[in-house]
Amino acid sequence: MEKKFISLTYDLMLKDADGKLYKYESATRERPFTFITGIGYALDLFENNVGSKNVGESFEFEIPSAQAYGEYSKENVLDLDKGIFLRDGVFDDEHVKVGAIIPLSDGQQTFNATVTNITDDKVTVDLNHPLAGEDLTFKGVILESRPATQEEIDAILHPKCKGCGGGCSGGDCNGGDCNCDGDCKK
Repeated sequence: MEKKFISLTYDLMLKDADGKLYKYESATRERPFTFITGIGYALDLFENNVGSKNVGESFEFEIPSAQAYGEYSKENVLDLDKGIFLRDGVFDDEHVKVGAIIPLSDGQQTFNATVTNITDDKVTVDLNHPLAGEDLTFKGVILESRPATQEEIDAILHPKCKGCGGGCSGGDCNGGDCNCDGDCKK
């Protein structure tokens, strides 16, 4: 499948408790959402709905929660020992506070968690995506849609290489192999 560079505006709408749509976030002409199809950067159904649109074409569609960020799961809310959030022996209240999104690791992968409560001995974190359980409604306009260049694809897939063939020989890959032709192989 051809990878496309797409730039677009959108309003993302969610439903309130009464089922009425409200604007959650926007991408504007001045700050559009840009991505390349087929590399997992955007939701599959989002790509499917905008990928065949032409420049100037409007769109409006809904992605059900199960096909967006999944259903909200209470099992993904955990009470963790406050001791794991110590920094130099002191609780890190600068970064670990209610509402903060913090990185956590299980030793194999890193993921984000939202702090929802802090007690004398526990920190409650929510591992659900902030939009879990939400049906997403998008409205917008396609600003640009064209085949992606190899340089654009490389810049996304190999960010440390700055687009492969442009920077690894200077040490930007930290000894890594960016799987590119040219300067990035070490």
